Amino acid sequence: MITTVTSRGQTVVPARIRHFFKIKKNSRIDWVMENNSIKVYPLPDDTIKAARGMFAGGAPLNDVLLEERRKERIRK
Repeated sequence: MITTVTSRGQTVVPARIRHFFKIKKNSRIDWVMENNSIKVYPLPDDTIKAARGMFAGGAPLNDVLLEERRKERIRK
C-alpha cells in the first residue's frame, strides 16, 4: 500500500492495516530503520501488561540471588 507524506512529515495508516492491528486514535507506533529500510511496529496500549510473563519459566529471581550469595560465601 502506498501513502503520501505531508509537508509536516505525517502519513496515513491505511484503514485495512488500522483495523487488522487495532490501531486507533493515540495508538503508539515504533518506527525502526533496518538495512536501508523502514519497519513499523504497532505497540500495545499497556506495554507493562504486554511484557508480563516475558521471562517466565526460569527460577524466581530471589532464589537465584540467594544461590549466588551462597556460592560466594563458599568461595571465600
